[in-house]
Amino acid sequence: MNAIHTVTLNPAVDKTVTVENFSFGELNRIKTTRTDAGGKGINVAKVLHRFSVPVKALGFQAGHEGKVILEKLREQGIPSYLIEAEGETRTNLKVVDERTKQTTELNEAGFSPSEALLGEFVERFELSLSEASLVVLGGSLPPGTPVDYYKRLIELANRQGVRTILDADGEALALGIEAVPFALKPNIHELEALFDSTFTTDEQIIYAAQQLIRKGISYVIVSMGGEGSILVSEREAIRAKPFPITPLSTVGAGDSMVAAMAYCFVHGKSFEDMARWTSAAGTVTASKSGTEVCTLDEVQDKLGLVDIFRLTIEV
Repeated sequence: MNAIHTVTLNPAVDKTVTVENFSFGELNRIKTTRTDAGGKGINVAKVLHRFSVPVKALGFQAGHEGKVILEKLREQGIPSYLIEAEGETRTNLKVVDERTKQTTELNEAGFSPSEALLGEFVERFELSLSEASLVVLGGSLPPGTPVDYYKRLIELANRQGVRTILDADGEALALGIEAVPFALKPNIHELEALFDSTFTTDEQIIYAAQQLIRKGISYVIVSMGGEGSILVSEREAIRAKPFPITPLSTVGAGDSMVAAMAYCFVHGKSFEDMARWTSAAGTVTASKSGTEVCTLDEVQDKLGLVDIFRLTIEV
């Protein structure tokens, strides 16, 4: 079986610290510290690796922190091909307040890959497609990267018949959609920004997703945090309501949903199964602190706890 390839153009070293009671404008003493390789595509790769799916992480890295990412991926046994860029890989700081259980994120912008490096990655990406069963493109673009970069990568994958899942926002998402990826995973805020609207009903969300499906996209899954998610295809729509948890961190929850979606595609699971798997994966990860992600056993154990509601599609 070919590997799923994940693309993380703007990776991060995720540094998670816990404090007892976070106080703005005052001295806060850190109790524990944890460092992980991060960025959307890398998070997806971590989950897929835990699901025993062959996966390879592609993208860029830079400087000392880039070496930290490579080492973390090696430690976890995740194959990677990250081109070295000038500058320094960003550090994203997650501050976990033990009292409120809230996580505050402070994310750096990242390095700026040169035009030559961006061109080199396109060439490497195109060559790697023959070994890919599916490609996941996720996260922000590094500063200075053309906003149509995901669009170019999706077009290359489409030419070789390789399915893609896009999880981005803003212009990178809007332009990526023009290349017609196989599947999309916007959260509700990204979907609203895309349509410059506010959606207050399931019907409105389904209608917006259907606009995207009419462009040729096969699946759209809209995540809404604790409110669950809505999975839409040309003929079906399902709302998944998650089981109750105490949310400890939203970091990686959406990425876990993307990983579960990819898992369902390569294992030929049904539409209803996909709604369950994606909801369970995102919810389990949200119940963990910092940057911890779900395992296959944890997700399988919770599948039956996800409530599924079939919704009507206006044809």
